[in-house]
Amino acid sequence: MFSRPLKAAVAVAIAGAFSLTAAPAQAAPADDADVWIALVPTYAATGKYAYEPFAPGGGYARTNTCVPNMGYHYVNAQLRDDPAVDPAKPEVLLYEGGSNASTRKLVGVEWRVPISATAAAPTLFGKTFFKDTALGVYSLHAWIYKSNPNGLFEAYNPRVTCPA
Repeated sequence: MFSRPLKAAVAVAIAGAFSLTAAPAQAAPADDADVWIALVPTYAATGKYAYEPFAPGGGYARTNTCVPNMGYHYVNAQLRDDPAVDPAKPEVLLYEGGSNASTRKLVGVEWRVPISATAAAPTLFGKTFFKDTALGVYSLHAWIYKSNPNGLFEAYNPRVTCPA
């Protein structure tokens, strides 16, 4: 039987490990602090998916196609078909890693709105969505779990790699 202090130490270690998964990927300059505060609902909603096996249970379908500088796109079909933009409900989770899905790491999120659902590009966090005519969607990426030297909301992250 474990002693009470040992149980407490183990509980603290586990809690500490989980809290690290929701830490911001990059420090924000003082003038961007409001953006990081606005992203709190996104962290709260997606932090559990840092452990990739939880993503399918949350409605995010696995994929075996890695897009260079973006990673694997896990799309939630229910959210994808809803034109609403909600910081706590990104339509896509972005992962990088190897061909073994359970070892992939969450690196970012993406919001998508069908072009047919709105006359103008939506905005979120003060950023206007990118119009992707090939996919028929407006999209906005947020690299909240892996820093992007090009910017938090840029579509491509040169630090995200695909397996060879």
